[in-house]
Amino acid sequence: MAQTQDFTAMMKDMMGAFPVDTKGMEDAFKTTASMSEKLTAVALEAAEKSSELSSQWTKETLTKLSDMSKAKAEPADYAKAMTDFASAQAEVAAENMAAFAEIAKKVQMDTVELMMAAGKDIQEDASAAVKKATDDLTAAAKKAGS
Repeated sequence: MAQTQDFTAMMKDMMGAFPVDTKGMEDAFKTTASMSEKLTAVALEAAEKSSELSSQWTKETLTKLSDMSKAKAEPADYAKAMTDFASAQAEVAAENMAAFAEIAKKVQMDTVELMMAAGKDIQEDASAAVKKATDDLTAAAKKAGS
């Protein structure tokens, strides 16, 4: 009677001949996690600065609105108070928009810097992984040929 082949042993031998290096995967995960952490820090810093700027802008607006709403002696004073308020708000809006633009510019520069650094790291990791895989396959082929 014919004996059936043990496919489990054959698969185990075949997979053993082509080793998989999990260190490369671990390094890729660590690199990704590190980059994610840095990008999150950039986003949180921008959110904090934007929040502070918005809060300050709101406080200034409320203070000026309070001054504008005070009772005036002459009807013309109401028009002047409204004009002064609108003028001050336009000026403050321009200043705050410029501040928001600076925050956005910093986020963009920091993000580009992180992406370029990560690209360099990934390229170096990929080169090292390809070299190691080539060396492992060459060794496995030599072993299988022996």
